[in-house]
Amino acid sequence: MQTTASLEEITHLQDSVRRFVRQEVAPHLADWEVAQMFPRSLYTRAAELGWLGLGYPEHLGGTPASAALRNALTETLARESGSGGLMASLFSHNIGLPPVLRWGSDALQAEVIPGVLRGEKIAALAITEPGGGSDVAALRTTARLDGGDYVVDGEKVFITSGLRADWLTVAVRTDPANKGRGGISMLVVPGDSSGLSRSPLHKMGWHCSDTAHLRFDGVRVPARFLVGQEGAGFKMIMGNFNGERLAMSVMALGFAERCYTEALDWACTRKTFGSALVEHQVIRHKLMDMKMRIESTRAWVAALTARLDAGDEGAEWVAQVCLLKNHATQTMQFCADQGVQILGAMGFMRGTACERVYREVKVMMIGGGAEEIMKELASRQLGL
Repeated sequence: MQTTASLEEITHLQDSVRRFVRQEVAPHLADWEVAQMFPRSLYTRAAELGWLGLGYPEHLGGTPASAALRNALTETLARESGSGGLMASLFSHNIGLPPVLRWGSDALQAEVIPGVLRGEKIAALAITEPGGGSDVAALRTTARLDGGDYVVDGEKVFITSGLRADWLTVAVRTDPANKGRGGISMLVVPGDSSGLSRSPLHKMGWHCSDTAHLRFDGVRVPARFLVGQEGAGFKMIMGNFNGERLAMSVMALGFAERCYTEALDWACTRKTFGSALVEHQVIRHKLMDMKMRIESTRAWVAALTARLDAGDEGAEWVAQVCLLKNHATQTMQFCADQGVQILGAMGFMRGTACERVYREVKVMMIGGGAEEIMKELASRQLGL
């Protein structure tokens, strides 16, 4: 995998994203929010542009890419679209497929991954359970081996792309005698499996992303869909979280930037008391408070991304990613709040990016590990 991204590559990618959003997303986003889903054809389009496969091996249909280039895609698409729902579902495979890519057999990878990268299939990750939250080691969904199949029983909740996913990478307990992390495994469950039922969840934000409650009632899954070895699932889950948290930090940066640019544009055109809003010192100071937090987040993202591309994923790096996620989402929260304040009544109206981002802040601060969990994990990684 390449370890650097040229300025030309990044600029070309950013230009493509801007055109894509302007022509194929912005005219339809309001309707998708109302429908609480965007068309499956958008996956195919993103695949045609090479975005779904960015960072995946060529032999599986992907394009090897540095973390810097992948982050450029994430940040730009978040900034230009201003839609967390679009980002969450369109790229749900980036949390569903990594365990399969890293730990799955060659045959499992070949069966699952290429169709997703072509935009023909949708992949999702199913970890969280009702009542479980961040306590992954306490999960209760079971998978018992019966002949050549695993039989899965249990529930998962808050699953992004859960309604439409063709492949679900599911955390299951394969050793019922082990109630802790050692009894957990990862299993890929085909979306058309008998006994799998799904129901939609209605949310504060991320409206155009489908989110589901899943139920597994005697779902039979061929044993070949086991990811890696039995009992190794907890390690897979924890490692997968690092990439998710860095990606969420980059998304939060993009959303904060969108709030800043929308607020700045409004401040430059909106006149009050005979002058543009931006001519009032208090408004300029609000904008600079936003800018200050955005630039500190950008610098932190760049530093940790460079370390990742250099192969540094040690304990201290993990701690930094946890703290970055908190900082980035707090930056997003601050910028959304100040953006709505600067827009005034217009900021309370549906259709502005600030209003949408304001509603989507909390899922970013909770998803992938809540702030409190991030602080505790960081302190442990640092040996405190």
